[in-house]
Order: sequence, then C-alpha cells, then structure tokens
Amino acid sequence: MTHDQFRRIALGFPEAIESAHGGHPDFRVGGRIFATLGSPDEKHGMVQLAPEQQELFMRAAPDVFTPATGAWGRGGSTLVKLAGARVAIVRDALDAAWRKRAPRRLVATLD
Repeated sequence: MTHDQFRRIALGFPEAIESAHGGHPDFRVGGRIFATLGSPDEKHGMVQLAPEQQELFMRAAPDVFTPATGAWGRGGSTLVKLAGARVAIVRDALDAAWRKRAPRRLVATLD
C-alpha cells in the first residue's frame, strides 16, 4: 500500500479532511484525528482503534498491524506497516477508525 492509497481511502469517508500535526499528515472527522501518515516514520500510517479492534486487526495481519508505543498503543493507536499491506484490510481498519471518531449522525448515514 502506498501513501497515496492510504490518503485516498481515508479521505473517502464522509466529511473526512486532511490536516497536519507534528510534521506529518493526519485525517480528521468532526475535528478528531482518526488516522495519520508518516509517524513514527515514512513506512507507517496509524489508525485510532478501540483496543478490542486493535487486537482483532493484529491477529488478522500481525505483519501489518502493531500497537503504538506506550499509553497511545494501549489506548488503541495502531501502527500500519504500509509495505505489503493489503488494501482491503487497511480499508477496514480505516473504516473502524473513522467510525470510532465520527459523530453518530455521520455513522448512521453509512449503516
């Protein structure tokens, strides 16, 4: 998966916008970050999942998903190793992250 593919998928969700913090792009909905690119390095993205979701994605693709370090990781911040990642599973993770952060009115439009 490339940065462009990750970006295109993230921006495909209703009301998703690209912004930046800490010198790297992030993706927000309702003012809340649901994903980032380039952190901790250019080989990774990050999705903000619930801890239970993080565990499921790590079991499904342990070579792609790992928890971020420290409290961020324990809270569900999940690193995505882009090289070799299948588009479908990253799309599913981005969907889960978007749904976690989006206002309920938006989530209802997709259900």
